[in-house]
Amino acid sequence: MEILKLFKPLFDNIMYIVLIIVFITKLKSFKKMVIKDKFEIKDKIFLGIFFGLFGILGTYMGTNVNGAIANTRNVGVIVGGILGGPTVGLIAGIIASSHRFLIDIGGITTFPCSITTLFSGLISGLIYKYLNVKKRWIYGLIMGFIAESISMLLILTYSKPFNLALEIVKSIFLPMPIIVGVGVGIVLLILENLFKQKDEMQAKQAQLALKIANKTLPYFREMNEHSIKKACEIIKNEVNAAAVSFTDKEKILAHVGLGSDHHIPGSKFITQATFQAIKNKEIKVLNTKNEIGCKYKDCPLKSAIVVPLIQNKSIIGSLKIYFSKENAITLRDLFLAEGLSQLISTQIEISNIEKYQRIADKSELKALQAQINPHFLFNALNTIISFIRIDPDKARKLIIDLSTYLRYNLEIEKDFVNIRKEIEHVKAYFEIEKARYGDKIQLEIILDENINFDLPSLTIQPLVENSIKHGILEGTGNGKITLKIKNIKNYFLIEVTDNGKGIDEEIIKKVYNNTLKNSIGLLNVHNRLKLLYGEGLKISNQNKGTKITFKIKGEEEKNELYYS
Repeated sequence: MEILKLFKPLFDNIMYIVLIIVFITKLKSFKKMVIKDKFEIKDKIFLGIFFGLFGILGTYMGTNVNGAIANTRNVGVIVGGILGGPTVGLIAGIIASSHRFLIDIGGITTFPCSITTLFSGLISGLIYKYLNVKKRWIYGLIMGFIAESISMLLILTYSKPFNLALEIVKSIFLPMPIIVGVGVGIVLLILENLFKQKDEMQAKQAQLALKIANKTLPYFREMNEHSIKKACEIIKNEVNAAAVSFTDKEKILAHVGLGSDHHIPGSKFITQATFQAIKNKEIKVLNTKNEIGCKYKDCPLKSAIVVPLIQNKSIIGSLKIYFSKENAITLRDLFLAEGLSQLISTQIEISNIEKYQRIADKSELKALQAQINPHFLFNALNTIISFIRIDPDKARKLIIDLSTYLRYNLEIEKDFVNIRKEIEHVKAYFEIEKARYGDKIQLEIILDENINFDLPSLTIQPLVENSIKHGILEGTGNGKITLKIKNIKNYFLIEVTDNGKGIDEEIIKKVYNNTLKNSIGLLNVHNRLKLLYGEGLKISNQNKGTKITFKIKGEEEKNELYYS
């Protein structure tokens, strides 16, 4: 009966903690901190103190049992460890255990209970970090139960006299582990809801970012004052902002909306926050007019997000989204800014295609490198949009694949690249196409061990693209491409095969005769290889499908490692 009586006060304690947590999770500042992808030092210290105070609160709300205290102190400490990692858990544990030890309440159980609390947060955080558990609340429930069970063992081991320690454990051994475990689980479930809200907001803002990207893409193809201004107008209207600006590293390129009288295109930007964002390569959230730092006295812009634009790891400028009220920046605005930062940076890379084409010579290599099919780009963007709601993680991965694909195509300074980078480009392209066609297309890559050599860039991807479009999709619509790279004495043999409809013998003749007109990629690769090595592609029909091979000179090394 003593055990059952203890359940009610302990459960009441948990409910008080839950009510406090529910209230705190409504605060914007707490939300912004908790759902960060990576905590700063100041965040960890704050969270450690916060959950340490929860531990102290749990101690004070405890119930006396034979001179000891049945309490929920470890709930806050374990939640801190799981949510913020071992550092947060350790800080919370030090605070809560020090309080338990120094005030010396709870008689003979003071030392073992303090030790348990000290290590509960640290161990919970460490194990959670390295196990990478998906459901925090289940893990928290288990850790709460284990922590309290260990506490019981320590009480029996270190508390004297043993008879009194045994009586205490008999009274609390069942309710304490259950209530603390359930308490940790409930609190983490509440906090888990914040992360679900974050994912939903990110998905919606990613969809809006892609919508903006679609609308602004034509204006980034030719970067000039008029086109950048039009892009600003689109972003301003879609975001419902007071003003939008683009800058390079020194001056304003375009400004649309409030403040146009003194934020003038062509002039040096006058907000200190822009200098800091560009210098530190980080998004700046400015909640007040003073934080913006505009030197114009009557500037109507009172809060802003400054987004650095990065190309090839170098800052090229910034996008600034302004609002007319202070503290107007929401989490949605922040997520949108992060998405726009990546997409606009990629779009600016796309815009460089025209510039590269003007300065490139007429060689076959640079002609191919400058060629990005706009239909492929729009299909890729539409595919990503379709995944936003149903699979946000997949959408984010596809954005990375698209960025990898585009960046590779735009790097025309290098005529030769390492085979690993070429394969990375092939994989990025294939993942985008696979997102469209699903299991209809498959890719297997088979490499010899210690493959490491340079080859002409954009050599393999056009062959894989040709296999998908003209081999598989024009055939049965289902098939597999196999890429093999073999180390054969003094050269490397690259082989691309598919089980599609097969290639027309007339097309093979036209490739060899340099008269093919409707497959620029295939002919381009053949001519470049022939120019560089005296031997181009070898194309042949198989029993089912097409086989294309070519050779790159290399060193002798042979041992096969297969993976797909």
